Amino acid sequence: MTYSIWIVPNDEDEVFIAVVPELVGCSAFGETEEEALSEVKVTVGLWIDTAREEGREVPEPSGREHLREILVGIAREQMA
Repeated sequence: MTYSIWIVPNDEDEVFIAVVPELVGCSAFGETEEEALSEVKVTVGLWIDTAREEGREVPEPSGREHLREILVGIAREQMA
């Protein structure tokens, strides 16, 4: 499964925060973007395992479709 991952700097704490919007509450942080990405990949696996153990629904990834929509919108704007 491939989920969208957003990585944003947190200047106050001098870290990068990685968030998986499709998995509520799924996030991690690292001192670098690469570390935050690595940590959130582990967190995604744990989130999914826990959801399954608790009988909760695991959402299907929609990240690629969402990215495609964004890119199509950008292309349309550039053509206008």
